[in-house]
Amino acid sequence: MKALVLNAHGGLDQLHVVSDKPVPAIAPGQVVVRVGASSFNYHDVFTVQGMPGIKVPLPVVIGLDLAGTVTEVGEGVTGWKAGDRVLVNPLNRQKGLMGEMLDGGMAEYTLASAEQLIPLPDNVSFEDAAALPVAYGTAHRMLITHKTVKAGDKVLILGASGGVGTASVVLAKLLGAEVIACASGAEKLARLKALGADHVVDYRETDFSKWAIGQYGKPQRRNNEGGVDVVVNFTGGDTWVPSLKCIKRGGTLLVCGATAGHDPKEDLRYVWSFEINVKGSNSFYDEDLRALLGLVSEGRIKPLIDRVVPLEGAAEGLAAIRDRKVIGKIVVTP
Repeated sequence: MKALVLNAHGGLDQLHVVSDKPVPAIAPGQVVVRVGASSFNYHDVFTVQGMPGIKVPLPVVIGLDLAGTVTEVGEGVTGWKAGDRVLVNPLNRQKGLMGEMLDGGMAEYTLASAEQLIPLPDNVSFEDAAALPVAYGTAHRMLITHKTVKAGDKVLILGASGGVGTASVVLAKLLGAEVIACASGAEKLARLKALGADHVVDYRETDFSKWAIGQYGKPQRRNNEGGVDVVVNFTGGDTWVPSLKCIKRGGTLLVCGATAGHDPKEDLRYVWSFEINVKGSNSFYDEDLRALLGLVSEGRIKPLIDRVVPLEGAAEGLAAIRDRKVIGKIVVTP
């Protein structure tokens, strides 16, 4: 079968499409899935580069997110049969993440544990389903499962053009929030506006924190006037303190990652003076994925897909994610 294989850590030139990788052999408790679509996340960039403290068993087929059709069922598997359409939760409870600790979705076939499978409604495409797990699952848990955003909230989203960012825009609007999407470049801002963002801010040209204070007023320590209710910040780095400065008294700073640096400068005066809630959210669970599939099936949301590419163009797609030249998800159809 064809597969996108990482042979060694380094640049994207370490990724190679092969055509002679064996189709995975069935094992007890496992199913073989014919991959209908898979999608990239920024995590795949880190996997290619190598991450301190994480030993990836190389070579490995990358790609966390995937949806497809069960073709073979192993001994001891119940409730699933060949022909079932499924979304795969990329977390294997015994071995870790698919696409990192074991082969993932960038192949024609993959092996998954039966406990990772979630039924895929007939009216949800493989492409839309494959866009969901990491990006939309993370955003769903952060905004909806944790009940951090409500109708009428002013929600400022940093990194709004990427996978988690666009998912946060979509879900915050679903909840009835007033959304401020921060990204760079006129094209990205226009697409975020079309996606439903009420306001867009080019963070390279405008200080997002000062923009928010200018729009909504300076946060007050003795009342709840001024500032935004929620800031979604999974960038970290030098965006952390400006995020604190524009949150209203009693507001919330949501964090689910740190793509620009995990050890930012801190200013605790804002945290206590304005009684700011710093809320962490880690990963996603089956409940988040099932809820998202329901929303897509009902037509209440649609994942934003930048482009769909064949396996042969997958490395170029991942390069676009690395270089932040995408709006939404890159989906691959092997």
